[in-house]
Amino acid sequence: MSDQGIISGLAAPLPLENLDTDQIMPKQFLRGIDKAGLDKGLLYDLRFDGLGRPRPDFILDRPGYAESDMLIAGANFGCGSSREHAVWGLMQFGIRAIIAPSFGEIFYFNALNNGLVLITLEPAAVRTLMERSTASGRSLPVDIDLHAQRLSAQDMQYPFTMAARHRGMFLQGTDLTGSTLARLPEIEAFAHTYWERFPWNRNVAHVAREYLAAQRAASPAA
Repeated sequence: MSDQGIISGLAAPLPLENLDTDQIMPKQFLRGIDKAGLDKGLLYDLRFDGLGRPRPDFILDRPGYAESDMLIAGANFGCGSSREHAVWGLMQFGIRAIIAPSFGEIFYFNALNNGLVLITLEPAAVRTLMERSTASGRSLPVDIDLHAQRLSAQDMQYPFTMAARHRGMFLQGTDLTGSTLARLPEIEAFAHTYWERFPWNRNVAHVAREYLAAQRAASPAA
């Protein structure tokens, strides 16, 4: 879509509370030196049995939910360890947004900083969305309006809040680095004022290295 503030998709219910990052991305998929292939490990023990065969009852393998690119999840989604691979795997799998009553704190910021939209709604609202999707036997069409901070699904509308910094990143189509660089003049102005007040703190590591190198050069050879 041209408007990055409007995210439309299909949401599947995943009514599991306290789904931690170890379950989202099991440890055996963390051995690589890059992000490639993490979609294969996403929710592996839920998607496959002990012999590696797909579980036909897993929600995203059911015909009515196979095209889902959003999840309606249980409370405390993404709790546990801080592995960022969980976010990368979700995004590689095609998940663009997750709706839940609450999220693990580290996962929450990892997700938003990587461009995965997380929407926090009241438990009753999440339960209603889950029930509507489950009853229909198919993914629930959902529109997320970041401008108005409103989620719409069929005849339902729910307000949500998102920090201005993260909302701005989505609206501007930038990442955490780009968001920081957008404030470069402010950063440089602060640095200039700080060094004027505390000049002895400037380039401390560089000055220390030069001093130690000079001391070694002046010392008699062993």
